[in-house]
This record gives sequence, C-alpha cells and structure tokens, in this order.
Amino acid sequence: MNNNNQSNNEPIHLKILFFAKLKELVGTSEIQIDIEKGATIQDLKNRLIIEYPQLKDFLPVMLISINQNFAFDSEVILENAELACFPPVSGGQMDNNVIIEVSTTEFDFNSLIFQSIQNTTGAVVMFTGVIRGETNNSDHPLTSGLEYEAYIPMAEAKMAQVAEEIHDKWPTVQKIVIIQRIGYMDAGTPTVVVLCSAAHRHTGVFDAAKYGIDRIKEIVPIWKKEISPDGETWIEGDYIPGKGD
Repeated sequence: MNNNNQSNNEPIHLKILFFAKLKELVGTSEIQIDIEKGATIQDLKNRLIIEYPQLKDFLPVMLISINQNFAFDSEVILENAELACFPPVSGGQMDNNVIIEVSTTEFDFNSLIFQSIQNTTGAVVMFTGVIRGETNNSDHPLTSGLEYEAYIPMAEAKMAQVAEEIHDKWPTVQKIVIIQRIGYMDAGTPTVVVLCSAAHRHTGVFDAAKYGIDRIKEIVPIWKKEISPDGETWIEGDYIPGKGD
C-alpha cells in the first residue's frame, strides 16, 4: 500500500520551452523541472516566479501552451506534455486548398499566385507585411532590421486554424496561403504573406485576407526583435488569447 502511494505521488518531469523576451530573461530556451501530480498552470506560474523572479513583471501577460494549444490557469498539467512559455505574439503543410508554412527563404510571389489560380478564379488578394525602416517609435525611430522567432509546430497549427476560420466565414474563398518568414531580415524585406483567391472580387476575398493577417497577429506564436542603430528591443503584442482561440 505504501509503495503504491509513493508511486502515485511521484512528481511529473517537465521540459519547458521559452521564447522571445522570456528566453532572454530566463537565460535559456529550455529548462527541466519536476512538479507534483495534479499541478495546474497557475501552480507552474507560481513555481517559475520563485525560481526566476525576473519573470514576475511578465506574469500578467505570460502565455503558456500545452501540446501546442493555449493553456489556462485552472488546467491540470499531465505527464509527458510539451509546455512552452512566451509573451503575447507580435504577430508547412500543403493540401489542395491551403498552403501553410514557417519559412526562412524569400517569397516567390508569382509562384504563390500561380498556385492559387483555378479555372474558376477571377480574383487574388494578397497581403504582405514589410519591415519599416522608419517608425513612429520615439525611442527607436530608425530600424535596421527585425529578428523573427517562432514556436514552429504551434505556429503552423495556429496558421492552419486561421485558414479554417477564413473558410468558415467566407466559404467562397478557393485557396489560402499563409507564410511567415523567420530569422533576421533587413528593413524593406517582406516578412509575411496572406493570400486568398476566389471567383469574384465581390465575394469577401478582401475581407478574408485582412481577417487572416489580423488573426495571425493575435494567436500565432511568432515574435520579432527590432534591431536599431542604438539597440535591440523585443516587440510584443497586447492580445491575450481566450479559450476560443
């Protein structure tokens, strides 16, 4: 009986990944800790603040995922779960209708458009974000470039979720392309593409592409570090995902 109780009370061994600013504060991209069985996400946060007090100021906005899905304070952490901690996001797989990818290579815009055209396609709307060399940031008005980092498995899963949401809201959209580049890129470089194609321009295809980039900035775990002549700064968002995300 005592042996069984001892076995049942054995701690859970966890590997926790850190990204963006949190990685720098902790001083590593990965730690391993033991927690009690039945511990919740809130318990884990409390433990992390004790061991890494430098995280305290980030606690209200620190996000945690379990197995590449957003986790919330009351959720119980199960054994062998993959956990990750990160700030709010700043902002592949392929089938017949969707192209999803986190990439380190330059975009071939003509190829992406060509892949998105069917015999019935009459409209292709493409949004691409570009690194600004000058901003309205009074502290760092000039930008040399950006360093993008992603939690790649979760990022691609969430990008696929965004594509599904687009299809649900605009069933007339034929094909969807969502690609995010990571790594360092100079000012003036395109970093993200959201492309939607449809039979006509009056089918909501413009709104679909706009929804796609807005949603990416909310829920896809990708962060950027701004490199300026006078320093480096992680740029973090302010959207805190809910259970529906």
